[in-house]
Amino acid sequence: MKLQTIACAVAIATGGFFFTHAINEAIAATETTAVTKQAIVPSQEQALVSRQLATLVDRQHYLNQRLDAKTSARILDFYLDSLDPDHSLFLASEVESYKRKYGSNLGAALKAGDLSGPYAIHAQYRDRLTQFYTYMLDELKKPQNLKQANVYIETDREKAPYFANEAAQRQHWNKMLVSQLINLTISKEEELAKQKALKANPELANGQDLTSSEDLTPVQTLTKRYMRQLERISRVKSDDVLDKTLNAMTLTYDPHSNYFPPVDAMELNRQTTLQLEGIGVSIRPERGNEDYTKIETIVEGGPASKSGQVKSGDRIIGVAQDGEKMVDVIGWPSNEIVGLIRGKRGTKVTIRLLGSGASMSQARNVTITRDVIQEEDAGVRSRTVNLTRDGQQYTFGVIEIPSFYLNYRARRAGTEYRSVSEDTNNALKTLAAKNVSGIIIDLRNNPGGSLEEVARMLGQVIKSGPVVQIRDGNGNVSVFEDDDNGAQTYAGPLAVMVNLASASASEIYSAAIQDYERGIVIGSTTTGKGTAQVQLDNLAHGQATLTQRKFYRVTGGSTQNKGVIPDVKLVDIYNEEFGERKAKNALEWDTIPTAPFKREGVVQQYVQPLAQMSQQRVTADAQFKYLEQRKAIAKKTDEQKRVVLNIDLRKAELNALEQKTLQAENQRRAVMGQKPYPNWESYQASLDALIEERSKMKVAKRPVLPEEEAFVTESANVLLDYSKLQSAKPAAQ
Repeated sequence: MKLQTIACAVAIATGGFFFTHAINEAIAATETTAVTKQAIVPSQEQALVSRQLATLVDRQHYLNQRLDAKTSARILDFYLDSLDPDHSLFLASEVESYKRKYGSNLGAALKAGDLSGPYAIHAQYRDRLTQFYTYMLDELKKPQNLKQANVYIETDREKAPYFANEAAQRQHWNKMLVSQLINLTISKEEELAKQKALKANPELANGQDLTSSEDLTPVQTLTKRYMRQLERISRVKSDDVLDKTLNAMTLTYDPHSNYFPPVDAMELNRQTTLQLEGIGVSIRPERGNEDYTKIETIVEGGPASKSGQVKSGDRIIGVAQDGEKMVDVIGWPSNEIVGLIRGKRGTKVTIRLLGSGASMSQARNVTITRDVIQEEDAGVRSRTVNLTRDGQQYTFGVIEIPSFYLNYRARRAGTEYRSVSEDTNNALKTLAAKNVSGIIIDLRNNPGGSLEEVARMLGQVIKSGPVVQIRDGNGNVSVFEDDDNGAQTYAGPLAVMVNLASASASEIYSAAIQDYERGIVIGSTTTGKGTAQVQLDNLAHGQATLTQRKFYRVTGGSTQNKGVIPDVKLVDIYNEEFGERKAKNALEWDTIPTAPFKREGVVQQYVQPLAQMSQQRVTADAQFKYLEQRKAIAKKTDEQKRVVLNIDLRKAELNALEQKTLQAENQRRAVMGQKPYPNWESYQASLDALIEERSKMKVAKRPVLPEEEAFVTESANVLLDYSKLQSAKPAAQ
């Protein structure tokens, strides 16, 4: 799955992925003739990378699947879906014409470096975007009926047919407009109610600045939003078109073969090395006025900090590369501003800053030289937690591993580098020295990383033996072994926490711990990404990842698709659509022969009683009750495939969900001895304050949320149960 960005972007860390459509941004088509103000054509480097990558997927992908006519047709389908995910942009007749013209030869064209077909389609796409937003702006000038009886709009049109004619399209557009106006009207009312609650009880803000949004009507808000989208169309670059094109090709093979244009390639490198090349600030949209992006935090010792001219709260209104003109970024989304600010070490960038409350005449330019910044917060973190049971206190160690990082470039260059195995080894030693009753390895939300780092880390907790099997596209199997001659950093009680967002290397680690019965795996079934990618960083333009191998457990079963099923299951907080099992073109689960290995513990015979004891605690625990209730509410919302275009009915439906959510929150607050929220508005105001407060903290300094810590506490309880069961009934050897 391609890397995703978040709204509160880190200027030195995140990349810009453009035109990701939500349902309320779906577009429709009108004419077959494309008219664009500015033609976008591929460069020689972009044509070359098309040839390079197309040849690589044709000959070196795990599937050994040729770029033939059948594959070409699928690439075109993926490409059209990436542009028009809800099938409201192109007419059915247009899609058929694209298939006749490009469907059978798109793969061959990409291998030849011919990008004319996808670029022509994208030109039409941009033209239709302009037509769509222009149409919606015209419709906004007319009165809209927000109380339509028995009229609904589909919220999931991924598999819906393309519209046959313009009349059907326009009808859908008008429904979209009404639905958005209903949403904005309700949001406006709730925002006013929240501000009223804050005024009546300022303590809800907890000292945070919770400035309300601009005082605009729903029509004004939507008008401004559409105008902003129109302006964004003019900023589309050739790389954006190339990104869509080449990823349509790679995703036809599997979800993890991806192309990254230069700006996104920097994010890929950051995640694997924990190194940033930027100015050392984090940015996010200004509360109350999304047209402005403000500097939230400044990395101590980073270029921005050293300049002494950049302050927290400054708004970024312009960005200029060294020697180039200043680009006005008012109204730009944060991720696009990030793309301008980031850059290679030693290069300069000038940012135009406007202090909080200052007039435009007081704006100032600050020129900063980009540098490499180490992400200390993104590495391994360790701590201890205390558990009191039966009048006795026990201490457990917790090691949080956010990714399996390795700065391979620094290692290749022979310079000092950071690795997750070294950081984890140090954490294990520190915790073991404190005589903890057990150690919990927290791999929740860990997307994976270096395979060799996984092998090293498993070697720290097992004696010896194979840790993972790997098969290539030709059927050849290799085995990664723990080759440290039986050395163990830690041999005590061990648990591994996982969830649906634990992927790839996380699954190799947890699977090996489970197969060796070295520890207990706790949580929810993992992603199911059992494939290995080679990183192609020597392409003519940008970088790519290409799936070439598949992972297998030492017992022979693949981690692909099925994932790792925990020994002790806890509530899954994620939507099931998130995992590999729901991804398009995911590789299938299969098996190979078992690799010879010797189990190092006895866990499986205790799994059933451990699960039963855990379930008893979880059922009575306020935090888990809360999470189960929230999951049920979210599931009900997700299952809703259409919404009514009647504001009164929509309000009633929303109010019912809000009251259930508020009830769940107040139930857990009562158990925790906290005062309940009197209404939804107070709850939302308090939640906003909490989010605002935590966003200003470094990750390592943020207090653990009680609903997150509940998983850690329960894992400690399971480890303690395990120790007591072993003491009561020695296992047969």
